Amino acid sequence: MTLETLDPDFEGAPNAPDADDFDQAVLDALAADDYRFNVWGGDWCGDCQRQLPTFGAALAAAGVPDDRIEHFPVTKGPTGKEGEGVDEYGIELIPTVVVETPDGEEVARFVEEEDVSIAEYLARELAGVSV
Repeated sequence: MTLETLDPDFEGAPNAPDADDFDQAVLDALAADDYRFNVWGGDWCGDCQRQLPTFGAALAAAGVPDDRIEHFPVTKGPTGKEGEGVDEYGIELIPTVVVETPDGEEVARFVEEEDVSIAEYLARELAGVSV
């Protein structure tokens, strides 16, 4: 199962940026070290609809292959968010993006909203990039 909102062309999303619209340092940080991107979200979620298409465009512009991007669709349950990996990773708010090394060590986490885009936030965490 995939998150439709992670598609840069998701219907109803803001215009997805082109590769030239991203800071090269951000793209370099996302592309480095064979990171794996685990993305929790819901196509029903307004925050996800607003943020994930641009993040998907950034991953594509960085050349991150699809096999390093895991989609974890989340539903609303009676006691909170439900879906694969929600309990294991402690997912309470979406979108959440957990970045891991190839051997599964968590190196960065974006939760719901920050003062910059998901890509910029993760780049800061991964490489100390100032954008």
